[in-house]
Amino acid sequence: MTRGTRTMAIARMTRSISLPIILASGAVALCLALLVGWSYLFLQNPELVADLRGNWWLLAAGIGSLVVIMFVIVLFTVFLVREIREVRRQTSFIDSVTHELKSPLAALKLCLETLARPDLPGAQHERLRRMMHDDVERLTAFIDRVLTATRLAGEVRPSQHLTDISLAELARRCAAGVTRRAHLADDVVRVDIAPELRIVTDEVALAAVLENLIDNAIKYSGDDVAVVVSADAVEARGQVALEVRDRGIGIPRTHLRRVFERFYRVPDEAVRERRGTGLGLYVVSALVRSLGGRAEALSPGPGQGTTLRVTLPMRLRSA
Repeated sequence: MTRGTRTMAIARMTRSISLPIILASGAVALCLALLVGWSYLFLQNPELVADLRGNWWLLAAGIGSLVVIMFVIVLFTVFLVREIREVRRQTSFIDSVTHELKSPLAALKLCLETLARPDLPGAQHERLRRMMHDDVERLTAFIDRVLTATRLAGEVRPSQHLTDISLAELARRCAAGVTRRAHLADDVVRVDIAPELRIVTDEVALAAVLENLIDNAIKYSGDDVAVVVSADAVEARGQVALEVRDRGIGIPRTHLRRVFERFYRVPDEAVRERRGTGLGLYVVSALVRSLGGRAEALSPGPGQGTTLRVTLPMRLRSA
């Protein structure tokens, strides 16, 4: 999608939300004007009050009806705007999924066409094979993320198999997988976790959390990717505080709580330029909750990096 097309799409979306808000504001203003005008009319005409002295309930019923109408209008507008935003997020998600699927598929097609050449050198043959393997891994990871998000959205709690895990070893393994799929050097992600730090939890779920956090940090870093994965034990609470820090584009403070919502992406040009579906951090938040923990995002602001923090119990009780 070109910048001009994207700008036009954003303008259409803005108009689609503005219209119900303007109509609702006008309807509420009209109701208020009627209410105020009605009250003023009765206050300025005592004879009208005298006529209604025996039927005061008519005035009360009229005022009550206007209040109920205003409340219904406001409530309807809130729900309508919420639905419009949800449709926008889903539309953006479909566009992102299309891009995420087409890119590796196009690369795989090109590799297969190149491999069909009879004069292809052996070294290039091996390089293309590795590229195809990486693209297949990328596709698999993406599809797994979408399927996980679908199950979590349906409130299907994933089955848990508790294991005593070395957090440093798991973090290094996850970091290696993410950097390989991103075609980056291993040293762009530094794991700063004590070897003796262990946690009893579901390894598959925690690995998915780490992979999504590291992938998110790399995706929203600049050209100079530098990600740090750290963890500390909070012995007094029986918890582990896990952090993934980057020096990337950052997050405005007003959006820090919303980045864990399904399909949500910060409405910023720097975010729209990067591939994404708005599912990664949603999966993180849902899986962390299933592991008895909580996730939060911290950032001083745009251009100042982001810290994604996950707090988990050191020993998860079996369900």
